[in-house]
Amino acid sequence: MRLDLAEGRTVEVALTSGQVHALTGSGAVRLSPAATPGRWRVAADTNKVGVVRAGRGLDEVEVRIRPKLPVARLLFLLGYARRLDWRPEQVGAEEHPDLLPALAAAFARAAERALRQGPLQGYQHREEALPVVRGRVRVVEQARRRHGLLLPVEAAFDDFTVDTAENRLLLAAARRLLRLPGVPAPTRSALRHLQTRLAGVAPLVPGRPLPAWHPSRLNARYHTALGLAEVILRGGSVELAHGPVRVDGLLVDMAAVFEDFVTAALAEALARYGLRARPQDRRHALDVAGRVRIRPDLVVEDHTGRTVGVVDAKYKAERPGGFPDADLYQALAYATALDLSEAHLVYAAGNEEPARHVVRNAGVRIVCHALDLAAEPGELLAQVERVAGEVAAGR
Repeated sequence: MRLDLAEGRTVEVALTSGQVHALTGSGAVRLSPAATPGRWRVAADTNKVGVVRAGRGLDEVEVRIRPKLPVARLLFLLGYARRLDWRPEQVGAEEHPDLLPALAAAFARAAERALRQGPLQGYQHREEALPVVRGRVRVVEQARRRHGLLLPVEAAFDDFTVDTAENRLLLAAARRLLRLPGVPAPTRSALRHLQTRLAGVAPLVPGRPLPAWHPSRLNARYHTALGLAEVILRGGSVELAHGPVRVDGLLVDMAAVFEDFVTAALAEALARYGLRARPQDRRHALDVAGRVRIRPDLVVEDHTGRTVGVVDAKYKAERPGGFPDADLYQALAYATALDLSEAHLVYAAGNEEPARHVVRNAGVRIVCHALDLAAEPGELLAQVERVAGEVAAGR
């Protein structure tokens, strides 16, 4: 069975008890009984888009959740926020109206470019039992494990190999995409070729953290592919193979994408005013004792290090009644704790209009901005520039 949903929308369908059980454990949708027995209201989980396959056999359900944004715009937001060296047209985003095919095609093309000069190699520290002496003999381990035997030798050495963190991430992302439904045949062929190119690279161990990599001149050609690999592996992916229900898929959290974009683009725009933006700044507290921590999306500082502004990004569904009051309370708390006379909230545009509020008896101004994510990239960045101008002027 296949369910096609739109971000933030609900459909009513007939489901078996096995399908209900599979979907409940998927983490991709919310279920509630409909008025008719055997029918259920299925809503995409808050802000999630992508594809998930849950259950087995006759109870298997494939869920596809389309974003409200055109896929090309979503990939632009992903690329800008993660500083990927790409534009959507370079990775074929316009060729695929659905998120998963577009993301898979983008990754396949970026990985192919990364591997044109051959897989990246590097030194990896290894400790193994060998038939010959290599590197340094681990004397204590040799005595403890071999009890006087000369062979095999417990050795420690540095191996120049393709089994690097960067190649492990590329291989893992390719393997993940090949398991998902909806990846076009040409992209599958490219991903299988990628697996062949990465022969000798160890697969990741399920449940363990992703291997860390650090940008450098040596791995510069990998940067775009690695950024996409992390979106695929870490950005809301789902894999649960324990118990009677298997879930496999890839989900992207639109709220996280929006917040990443706003913080990255706004930090860049504020730098032109001589201001520095600290994303997810953990140094501040609401109370004097420091027990109630706050973490605004952006804390803005001048060249002396003095806090001069605060910004929080909010990805909200359309609300005809305007901006949620709870966000205003949060912005007021940030401004009060940071001793500011102004705070800024940046929303994804819905039915709301930009607004300004002055808090009674406090004089704190809360400025609400709305970004039109459906706008062309140049216009969207121009909107961010205007927000940066208001933040800078509020000093």
